[in-house]
Amino acid sequence: MKLSDIADNSGSRKKRMRVGRGIGSGKGKTAGRGGKGQTARSGVRIKGFEGGQMPLHRRLPKRGFNNIFRLEFAEINLDRLQEAIDAKLLDAKDTVTAETLVKAGVLRRSRDGVRLLGRGALKAKLNIEVHGASKPAIAAVEKAGGTVKILAPAEKDEGKAA
Repeated sequence: MKLSDIADNSGSRKKRMRVGRGIGSGKGKTAGRGGKGQTARSGVRIKGFEGGQMPLHRRLPKRGFNNIFRLEFAEINLDRLQEAIDAKLLDAKDTVTAETLVKAGVLRRSRDGVRLLGRGALKAKLNIEVHGASKPAIAAVEKAGGTVKILAPAEKDEGKAA
């Protein structure tokens, strides 16, 4: 076998259709776009138009609502904190805050604050300052000899009227 003998499987590469190249090509004149009108033009086309029938997106009822004052918390579990301490990313003697978690690379961003959740076990004695914590998480930290301080949530600016 030589390099010149190597070929693709038949049918694996298909040539693109060149439209608008005369009537002999089978795709001349209208180039597969049908007759005249809006759909024959480039650019404008009514998406979701159903020929005057009420479109599906208008037939269906609206659902839910978007709370502009909702706070998005970055969540962290106890086992993730313990892993960071074991990997020497966090110092157990220092106070654990949103900034220290981001600086250590444990969290990517703190969003509107950090919420502590109770999955896993915590062996280290930690002083934690977070914007929210679940009851099992607080109990686990206090059992390990640490403290949890709940901070007031950061105020959001975008939703407020001037």
